Amino acid sequence: MIILGEDSQRTQGKDAQSMNITAGKAVAESVRTTLGPKGMDKMLVDSSGGVVVTNDGVTILKEMDIDHPAANMIVEVSETQEDEVGDGTTTAVVIAGELLDQAEELIDQDVHATTIAQGFRQAAEKAKEVLEDNAIDVSAEDRETLVKIASTAMTGKGAESAKDLLAELVVDAVLAVQDEDSIDTDNVSVEKVVGGSIDNSELIEGVVVDKERVDENMPYMVEDANVAVIDGALEVRETEIDAEVNVTDPDQLQQFLDREEKELKEMVDKLVDKDVDVVFVGDGIDDMAQHYLAKAGIIAARRVKDSDLKRIARSTGGKVVGSVDDLDEGDIGFAGSVAQKDIGGDERLFVEDVEDAKSVTLVLRGGTEHVVDEVERAVEDALGVVRTTLEDGKVLPGGGAPETELSLQLRDFAGSVGGREQLAIEAFADALDVVPRTLAENAGLDPIDSLVDLRQKHDSGQFAAGLDAYSGEVIDMEEEGVVEPLRVKTQAIESATEAAVMILRIDDVIAAGDLKGGGSDDGDDEDMPPGGGMGGMGGGMGGMGGMGGAM
Repeated sequence: MIILGEDSQRTQGKDAQSMNITAGKAVAESVRTTLGPKGMDKMLVDSSGGVVVTNDGVTILKEMDIDHPAANMIVEVSETQEDEVGDGTTTAVVIAGELLDQAEELIDQDVHATTIAQGFRQAAEKAKEVLEDNAIDVSAEDRETLVKIASTAMTGKGAESAKDLLAELVVDAVLAVQDEDSIDTDNVSVEKVVGGSIDNSELIEGVVVDKERVDENMPYMVEDANVAVIDGALEVRETEIDAEVNVTDPDQLQQFLDREEKELKEMVDKLVDKDVDVVFVGDGIDDMAQHYLAKAGIIAARRVKDSDLKRIARSTGGKVVGSVDDLDEGDIGFAGSVAQKDIGGDERLFVEDVEDAKSVTLVLRGGTEHVVDEVERAVEDALGVVRTTLEDGKVLPGGGAPETELSLQLRDFAGSVGGREQLAIEAFADALDVVPRTLAENAGLDPIDSLVDLRQKHDSGQFAAGLDAYSGEVIDMEEEGVVEPLRVKTQAIESATEAAVMILRIDDVIAAGDLKGGGSDDGDDEDMPPGGGMGGMGGGMGGMGGMGGAM
């Protein structure tokens, strides 16, 4: 009995598992060379010729045009890691790919996928326990460790040449916006400026708004400024319904215009009465209102983004109001200085010298647009890890130390587990070796020698022993200051395990219609291998083939 449509494609059993595992491994392999302080970059060219040069795992995977559904599950691992922690995206994807590789060997030995999934879950739980037991406590007062964490997150990325300066700026920024119960890094605005060097980057304790004064006659700078933040417009209100005004003689038209002008002047007078020196408006400002504002010596900016309005209010201690009529004394913020300055050839408004900067701006500089973009990605990662460290208060040594320790402890744990699950736990332990092995490979070292040295140190009880990619030596990573948040590792293991288990449990792929893939251009799929329609690995992982020579 045929129950599927003519265009439907179905792949079952080991063919389906093999196809999905191959897709997952291909995704992991595409970012593996970017891992670690000596990881290489990728150049990604889109269909319109836009170029991105980066070694940030999640950015690479987002830019790649991936069609295969199983491959997209691995991409989701990197996105979850980015959202939860802000760093460790490549690690999570590489572990997921290696888990699939190890699982494929077990499937070939007739170990059932459900058994492998059960073993992987047990191993992941045990791994998280081991990491939590060995984590190092850090407090908000331990500024030196926070700077080292930010520096570690930026190592091997485009910002490495100035990572010491940027790490200091990142820590200052996160500590500035920290509330009693939470840290929202959205309150750290990042402004990119092409021109100068990365060393010229700075932290503004306040807000930099990418706007200019609306009128040239307004002052360039106001000190000790009262700041109003209005979400609406400084314009004559329009009627809620469509209306016509019939004018029968010139006097009526003049009266109508005079009335509008009077209304706009009253708006500005209300701001003057409340001693407002600067007004940021979310919508438009009428030309006549601009004239009166300039006459009153008030700096005004229009069409300011909602996010910037909130940052200005938070930074100055004011509130965002809907209109001038809603403005009360308590809604007005204060800034020691509001000025229009030239930065990298662009004029921007700087709101600085605020009493308690709960919203700050990182101004990132660089010689070219590609450099500034990559510095921004590195800084975003660093902001994430510093925030996570302050929230959790626990860190782990880097350099492949946690993975090596887990690999050894999970092998011991496997012996205490009965049944075939112990094979899966041993496979999980082997999979974790991919991190120190890849770090060594990317640094041009012998991966076997490096793994042997690491295991020897960990066998003797040195949990913090990790691989120094620069010297090739196994050293104490905690002493060296190479540390990262506990949650980077636990989240990576959790996400990678869940994705691998989900892919392994699929034994039937039913595609309704002909999915895009590696088939021939004329749509004739007769020569395709089983499951070729599901993204067609032969065609370069579906859309990945479109990246041309990028990989």
